[in-house]
Amino acid sequence: MTGELGYAGAHHMPPTASERPAIEFVDVSYVAPGGQPVLSGLNLSARGGEMLILLGRSGSGKTTALKLVNRLLLPSAGEVRVNGVPNSQGDVIRLRRSIGYVIQDVGLFPHFTVERNIALVPTIEGWSPERIRLRFSELLQMVGLDAAMASRYPHQLSGGQRQRVGVARALAADPGILLMDEPFGALDPLTRAELQQEFLALQQRLCKTVVFVTHDLREALRLGSRIALLEAGRLVTVLAPKDFLRSNDPLVSAYVKAFGDGPEQIGNRGTE
Repeated sequence: MTGELGYAGAHHMPPTASERPAIEFVDVSYVAPGGQPVLSGLNLSARGGEMLILLGRSGSGKTTALKLVNRLLLPSAGEVRVNGVPNSQGDVIRLRRSIGYVIQDVGLFPHFTVERNIALVPTIEGWSPERIRLRFSELLQMVGLDAAMASRYPHQLSGGQRQRVGVARALAADPGILLMDEPFGALDPLTRAELQQEFLALQQRLCKTVVFVTHDLREALRLGSRIALLEAGRLVTVLAPKDFLRSNDPLVSAYVKAFGDGPEQIGNRGTE
């Protein structure tokens, strides 16, 4: 599934991906309530159907950028557009229901069963019980969970199973956009690699617009169609995986070096 350098970007970019941006950051800045600048002059877009990776060390502004898309945060300056429309316009609840959101600790409701967690948004949207039941069965199959899981509670699941439920819940109402904030970061290496590959295969079928936050270069290379490197709240560059590995930009080179002695080593580890 990965290329010779351990990245899959060149191979999994959906042929139907639109060139029109599904998400646009236009001169976006964000200053924290305490006055600390978090993002400065961000200009970045995610094309329809692509998996855009936001890569960077802790504190670089990745999660803040993600939260600006579904208005969990509001920009201090500039504008975020979703499907060409400023996301400050219209109903914020409708906006959020139209965007899947997956985070590292999943955020499942502990007192809800797996079935109820996954069916949450379709239920709120007023889907019929039969439609919800069919969608639930489809989603379990899609994320590789057994039907016997339906009546279990989050505390009865492994970390990998909880993460699968989180992805299924995000996909439940079939949103066009998925926001993913280090969703596999807390998992053991084997489970993490397995879920990365499963999600990549899923994305090849579904062609969602995905913005995926990580600080792990190997994960970025495995999953991304393009990688946007953030440093201290500023965008350094946006490159396809193969171009990222070969970039002469000092910050990019430093990031590559931090993950191995060179592109070949990273690539080899990425295919393990």
